[in-house]
Amino acid sequence: MTTTDIESRPPPSGSGCAECDEAGGWWVHLRRCVECGQVGCCDSSPAQHATAHFRETGHAVIQSFEPGESWCWDYAKETGVLGPELAPPTSHPDDQPTPGPAGRVPADWRDHIHE
Repeated sequence: MTTTDIESRPPPSGSGCAECDEAGGWWVHLRRCVECGQVGCCDSSPAQHATAHFRETGHAVIQSFEPGESWCWDYAKETGVLGPELAPPTSHPDDQPTPGPAGRVPADWRDHIHE
């Protein structure tokens, strides 16, 4: 893959799940759409916005948006895949807690997640 390919990939939509931010919600982990850069919350999160994004757009491949993780998942194939190298940043800020964001995660958050 050339540098041009990497630079042509859209940047992440933000440092957190935009839909959760708009609703005052919170997330467990974050996922980034490889095709358009949309950052959404994972399936353990209460709102599951990354999967909703796939269902609405057909954008099947996501990459973890967690520090130190680069794995990809293909919703259509229901399997892990090798994804392309993405333009930075490749994760939310290191100082952003998981779950996050700071100040919105309830003390009993484990009682609200999907397993």
